[in-house]
This record gives sequence, structure tokens and C-alpha cells, in this order.
Amino acid sequence: MKETLISPSLLGGNPLNIEKDIEMINRSKADWLHVDIMDGVFVPNITIGFPVLQQLAKVCRKPLDVHLMIVNPEKWVHFLADAGTMMMNVHYEACTHLNRVVQEIHDNGMKAAVTLNPSTPVSMLEDIICDVDMVLLMSVNPGFGGQKFIKGTYEKLGRLRKLIADRGSNALVEIDGGVNGETAPELVAHGADVLVSGSYVFKASDPLQKIAELKSLKP
Repeated sequence: MKETLISPSLLGGNPLNIEKDIEMINRSKADWLHVDIMDGVFVPNITIGFPVLQQLAKVCRKPLDVHLMIVNPEKWVHFLADAGTMMMNVHYEACTHLNRVVQEIHDNGMKAAVTLNPSTPVSMLEDIICDVDMVLLMSVNPGFGGQKFIKGTYEKLGRLRKLIADRGSNALVEIDGGVNGETAPELVAHGADVLVSGSYVFKASDPLQKIAELKSLKP
């Protein structure tokens, strides 16, 4: 049976004590650590920068799932590779030459993921779906944690799974935004492979238990 992968989002953690949060993730059943990098231009928020990513990579024992919500993400491919990034997520909406960016990510030894904003249809991926390792569907508008889940994501997830099957792609599907105890089982049932969860995990009284509960979900 397919295993559900869990990628807790550091955006939901305590910015004054990142190392403590990472130590918790290291002890948990999480598969990856999801790191959001925002520039205040592509999205209306600013989070950690690349020097912080470089430092947290030294203490995190989980593969890094780095989500770039920035303009011109192709400028940072080499830096993310040097920092030990496993998966580099770029937004479809931020890449004029997406195929070139995906190729460059692969050439630098990382896995490549493309992210879609809630209003971007999955049909935009028809010519790239066989080249990427993962598609990330935003189930909230990107920029801030703790937002309400967009219910149309379930139907969109179904369309994406059909596209992947029709094209013979091996791409994983990751969901980010509003993933909690209510939405997570439905998302897994609809075909999600990877769940990103921030506030639901880090604001819990027992984050390790929340991660374990998400990890136990089966389609």
C-alpha cells in the first residue's frame, strides 16, 4: 500500500527558536522538512533568507523540501543545491521558461517540483508533467500560514491525478495549505502523496503525535 509522506512546514514554527523546532522534526516520523522562502514581491510576505536555509540544513536530518515563492527562482538553483536541498519547488507563475528551470534543477542534482496557485489550472502542466518529480498544489493563496482550506482543491487534485495517469508520469502530488485532521484524510483519499502542514503541527500541544497521525493515513 502507498505510503503517505509528511513534510511539516517550518513556516508554522517559532521563528525565535528554529533549532528547537528542527530538533523536534528530527525526532519525528516526518519524511521531509518543508521550507518556504518568500520575497515580498511574488507573495505579500517575507520569510527566511538563503543564509538561514544554509544554517538550518546543517542541523536538519530530514531531506529539505524547499518552496520558493519568489520572482526569478532560477537565480538560486546553484545556492539551493550547495545547501543540500533535496526538492526545489518553483511556481509555474514565476517561471517564463519552466522547462529550462526544471532541467537546471536536475542538472544540479536536485529533484524538481512545480507549484500551482489556486487559480492556475492543472492543464498548464500538460507539456511538463513527465519532466517533474512532483507537483505542489496550493490549497490556500500563498504567502501566509494558518489560512482556510480551499475546498475546490479536492476536484483539482482529481484532475491532476488524471493528467498524471494519462501521460504516464511518475510525479508525486503534494498539497500545501490548510492541511489538518479534517482535510488530510480527504486529501489522501483523493490521491495526495505528500502533505505539508504547518500550524496544525507546530501549534499542537504534541507535534510529534500530530505528525504520526498524519503519517498513518492510508488511501
